[in-house]
Amino acid sequence: MDPAPLARAVFAALGGIVEIGAVHSTGTWLLPDVSVGAFLEPRQDDLRRLLEGVRVVGRFSDEVMAVADELGYFADHEVSAASLLLWSDGIVGLPDPVERLEEPELVRRMCRIGADLQLTRLLQALVTAALAAGTESGEGATGIVGILRVACGLAEPTDARTTPADVHRIWRVAHLPGILCPASDAPEWGKAGHRSYDAELERLLRGEPPGGVRPWV
Repeated sequence: MDPAPLARAVFAALGGIVEIGAVHSTGTWLLPDVSVGAFLEPRQDDLRRLLEGVRVVGRFSDEVMAVADELGYFADHEVSAASLLLWSDGIVGLPDPVERLEEPELVRRMCRIGADLQLTRLLQALVTAALAAGTESGEGATGIVGILRVACGLAEPTDARTTPADVHRIWRVAHLPGILCPASDAPEWGKAGHRSYDAELERLLRGEPPGGVRPWV
């Protein structure tokens, strides 16, 4: 399997998380106040740690990791209301007039919705990349939890409320039923892998020791 699309899915979710975090960090929810560059500048160590975690979990080469730079999400750029609407899947709808999307209350709502969506998609993209790379859940889940901790802090930098455990629970109900239901066309190895990652992530996030209940595979 070509790893580049897998990496793009990870970096796209992270791009949404960075933009949402940059908006969140202003405290005003006013888009003219947003600077992605200023948001990331004091967080370079976190960003490097996060990207290294992605590289290890997905076993991505340097060439594949370079996709992150090509996409430009981690460089200074403008954050628009249209971007936030995209990251939040248009759940707030289009107001009339559309310029109302820049109102602080709508910006805040799009950021809250978008943070939940993109953190959950990040987890799914990471598990997918890990399974494609053959990274066993015992190894990969530890790295994924570390990535989620950093990502949650980026998405909500001033009043973090969403935890990696929250993201895992949302992911389990949003993604796993479609993958694991009897009618799913997912391969059996993929179903087994998702069950294994679900169990290992739950164990780690609940602070349980190894050797607990394992999934049926």
